[in-house]
Amino acid sequence: VQLQAYGGGLVQAGGFLRLSCAASGSIFSVNDMGWYRQAPGKQRELVARVTSGGSTQYSDSVKGRFTISRDNGKNAVYLQMNSLKPEDTAVYYCNAGVVSIWSTQADYWGQGTQVTVSS
Repeated sequence: VQLQAYGGGLVQAGGFLRLSCAASGSIFSVNDMGWYRQAPGKQRELVARVTSGGSTQYSDSVKGRFTISRDNGKNAVYLQMNSLKPEDTAVYYCNAGVVSIWSTQADYWGQGTQVTVSS
């Protein structure tokens, strides 16, 4: 199973970006999917998560600005980031809980995509 994330880049404060991440491989089903981020010198933190049923959770720092969504048919998760701030600068990682076709369950991470917000 692999997670491929893309969509990061450089944007000015107040701008927007959309991150995408798709899971591929021997997948039976995907449970929770989410986005985390890690800024230099800081620990990785949760940005947003979405369950297979569509329930969402956001960190306080992004509520009202970011929107997470998923496409179960594509095993994909998206993060629409609006009103970006310099403090949103980080490497963003997608995460998914996957049940394989062999009934094993594991957490998988994407490779990370850099988001840089200039002031």
